[in-house]
Amino acid sequence: MAARIRKGDQVMVTTGRSRGVRGEVLSVAPKTGKAVVRGANVVKRHSKPDRFGQGGGIIEKEMPIDLSNLALIDPKTDKVTKVSFRILEGGRKVRVARKSGEVIG
Repeated sequence: MAARIRKGDQVMVTTGRSRGVRGEVLSVAPKTGKAVVRGANVVKRHSKPDRFGQGGGIIEKEMPIDLSNLALIDPKTDKVTKVSFRILEGGRKVRVARKSGEVIG
C-alpha cells in the first residue's frame, strides 16, 4: 500500500494526549504503522550517565504515534485533509490533497 504520510510532512494529531498538536513527521515505520512527530507524544525518560560522566538526567523525547491518529495538513489551505493518489501522464504516482486538489510533495 502506498504511504499516505511520509517523512517531512506537516501533520496534526487527531486523538490522544497530544490531540491538536501540529508538527513535522521525523520518521515513519511502515511495518509497525507508527510515526514520530516533532512536539507530539513527548515523554520523560530517566537515563544514567555514560562512562565519561556525560548525559545523565531526565530527557524529554518524542515517542511513536499510530498513523491512524495523524491527519495530513493541506499545503495550500493549511487545514486537515485526506490524501488520494493520482497517476500523472508520465506514469508517476503522486499524492493529492482531497480538499484543494493540490499535489503534495
